[in-house]
Amino acid sequence: MSELLRKADFLLIPGVFNPFTALLAEQVGFKAVYLSGGAYTSSLGMPDLGIITLDELAWIIRRIREVTDIPIIVDADTGFGEVLNVYRAVKVLESAGANAIQIEDQVLPKKCGHLDGKEVVHPRDMVSKIKAALKARKEMLIIARTDSRAVNGLDDAIQRAKTYLEAGADIIFPEAMESKDEFQKFAKEVKAPLLANMTEFGKTPYITAKEFREMGYKYVIFPVTIFRVAAKAMKDALEVLMKEGTQKSLLDKMMTRKEQYEVIKYYSYEDLDKQLAKDL
Repeated sequence: MSELLRKADFLLIPGVFNPFTALLAEQVGFKAVYLSGGAYTSSLGMPDLGIITLDELAWIIRRIREVTDIPIIVDADTGFGEVLNVYRAVKVLESAGANAIQIEDQVLPKKCGHLDGKEVVHPRDMVSKIKAALKARKEMLIIARTDSRAVNGLDDAIQRAKTYLEAGADIIFPEAMESKDEFQKFAKEVKAPLLANMTEFGKTPYITAKEFREMGYKYVIFPVTIFRVAAKAMKDALEVLMKEGTQKSLLDKMMTRKEQYEVIKYYSYEDLDKQLAKDL
């Protein structure tokens, strides 16, 4: 599945945060999913500050992998520490079912890439992490994310990307670009498979997947989009329940029981149960 990511011409990749959302993305027709740190931590009721554990991340990857074979790109923050931590994290996450992981060059405690107050490590420290990841991986792709645009400027982000590519990173992820011109300059300067982050309410203007593709980007992620839509819908539904004491006015906004069961392959389990009983 890592080869599918590597060989793909272009991929539009939604952010997911649990097995159901991964299955839903697959059903709609997406060819890969992004396990978003922002969405996953919010689903746990926690901020995206690098405070979840490696075990918590590996657990959800295993749950997703248990129900689908779709390629999974995983947000691994800063790699859970220094080089030895990165080495172990890669081993654990690949074993859990990750096909690619993203490591960023922020100083802990990390922040969402579109918030102010970030700090970045020295490039040599990130290079050490990339090399540790490469040494640990079997087939998994290593995505090097640089957050330097917001800290040291675009030129420094470009230079870091070139350094990370030279160190062996498979994919480069420039975070928090502030214009289409910046994305274009980055793509012109950095000759590598590039990943763009099209998040909401951040520093990046809304750019379509088609535009990113024309600029030379190979992957576009929408990390928290479906979480935010779902969260708003759930809050609205709770307010209706509180006010009306019934769900009747919400029925046309719901996925039906049949549609829900189709996503989780309920009927396949029923058929398997019947077949197993028949074989006894």
